Amino acid sequence: MNPEPPLVTVVGLGPAGGDLVTAGTRALIEATPPQARFVRTRRHPSAPVVAPATSCDDLYGSAQDIEQVYEAIVARLVAAARRHGTVLYAVPGSPAVAERSVQLLLRETRVRAEVHPALSFADLAWSRLGVDPLERGVRIIDGQRFGAEAAGERGPLLVAQCDTAETLATVALALPASSTVVRVLHHLGLDSERVERVPAAELGRWEPVDHLTSLYIPEMAEGPAAELVRFGELVATLRAECPWDRRQTHRSLRRHLLEEVYEVLEAIDGLPEPAQPGGAVVAGEGYEHLEEELGDLLFHVFFHATLAAEQGQFTIGDVVRQTDTKLRRRHPHVFGPESGDAADEESLAADWEQLKRVEKGRTSAMDGIPEALPALLGALKVQKRAEAAGLARGDEAEALERLREALGVPAERRDEVWLGAFLFDAVELARQRSLDPESALRAASTAAREEFRRAEEV
Repeated sequence: MNPEPPLVTVVGLGPAGGDLVTAGTRALIEATPPQARFVRTRRHPSAPVVAPATSCDDLYGSAQDIEQVYEAIVARLVAAARRHGTVLYAVPGSPAVAERSVQLLLRETRVRAEVHPALSFADLAWSRLGVDPLERGVRIIDGQRFGAEAAGERGPLLVAQCDTAETLATVALALPASSTVVRVLHHLGLDSERVERVPAAELGRWEPVDHLTSLYIPEMAEGPAAELVRFGELVATLRAECPWDRRQTHRSLRRHLLEEVYEVLEAIDGLPEPAQPGGAVVAGEGYEHLEEELGDLLFHVFFHATLAAEQGQFTIGDVVRQTDTKLRRRHPHVFGPESGDAADEESLAADWEQLKRVEKGRTSAMDGIPEALPALLGALKVQKRAEAAGLARGDEAEALERLREALGVPAERRDEVWLGAFLFDAVELARQRSLDPESALRAASTAAREEFRRAEEV
C-alpha cells in the first residue's frame, strides 16, 4: 500500500491587515512549527501574522516570468513537505481567488493540498462598490493577462493584480474609449484605503499603484475581440452580398493586396522619426493615416481567410492560432527553457533562419525566397541568407573593390548582366554598412523628384 503523500496546508491572510485574518487561519499557523511555515510574499500587511516563516520573495527576482515564479514556489513547497511531512503555505487574500500558485499546487501529484477559506480582496471590493456580484454577473480577471482574458467580455469586470503603472496602462489601452471611467480600488481595509473614479486616459499615470491595487470596470461595451468578431461578420456579409466581392478569388485579390502593403509602407514613411536612434517615436501627425491603411490591410487578411473557410480549409481563428504557435516556437529565447539568454541580433537572425529551414524541410539556404519580391529587396534577402549560412561573398572592402572593377569595364561590355552584378554589389556594400538599400534608393528618388520640380519652376 502506497504511503499517503505529504501535506501542504494552504491558508489565506485576507485582503488587508491582521484584523481580517480568520481565527481558523491563526490556529493553523500556531499549530505549525516555524521551520515548516511558508509565505508567498512578505509584501502584504498581514504577513507578520505568519512570522517567523520562509518567504518566497527571492524567487521573483530569479525567474524569467511570473509563471516560472509560481512553478518555483510549488517546487519549494513540495521539497519542504517531503522533508517535514506537513508544511503551511500562506498567501495574500483568499487562496481560492486569483492565486495561481495554489492552482498549480492543487494539480501537483507529489503532495496533498488542503485549502482553507479566507476573506478575499473581492469581498471588500463588493462592500466598497455597493455591488452584488451575483446580480451584476461580475467576472474576476487577472490584470497581468487582461488583453486575453477580457477579449469579448461586456463587463462588469473586477481586475485583480494591477500592481504596476504598466499594467494599468495596458488595461487602459484595451478599454473601449479613453473616456471610459473605471473605479480604482487601492489598499482596501487599510488606513491608506482609496476608492476613486479614474478615466482610462489617466489610468497609466495613477501613481499610488502597487500590489494592493485593483480595478472595477462597469462595462466593456466595445471590447477588442468583439470588434474583430463584428469585423469578420462584415467581411462575410460583403462576400455574400456585394457583386464585386462575390467575384474575387485569392489570385484576383493579389494585386489589391500588394497595393495595400505599399500604402501601409507609405503611411509608415510619413510618421515622425525618433528623437534619437532606437528611441521612442514622439507622437505626431501620420498615425491616423497609418491606422486607416492598416485597416485596409486587415480587410484583406480577413477576406483571404473567408475565402479559405468557404473551401473548408481554415478560418481566421486558425490563422491566429497557427501564428501564435509559430511565433512562440521561433522565439525559444523568449518562451523556451533558455528564455532570457538571448544573444545579439545577428545570432538571433541566424537561429530564426535555421528554425525556418528545419520546420519547412528546406535543403538550401536559398529555398523559400519569394520570387515576387522587388528585385532590390530580393537581392538583400539572398545576401542575408548566404551570410547566415556562412557563404558570404566577402566584407565591405571586397564589395567596394568589385564596384570599382565594374566601373572600369569598357562601355561595349556594359550589358544587363554587368548592370545586374553592379547593382547586386551595391546592395552588398549597403548591407555591409548596415544601410537599407530600398530606403536609400527611395530617398534618392524623392530628392531627385524635388530637384526636377524646382527645375520646372525656373
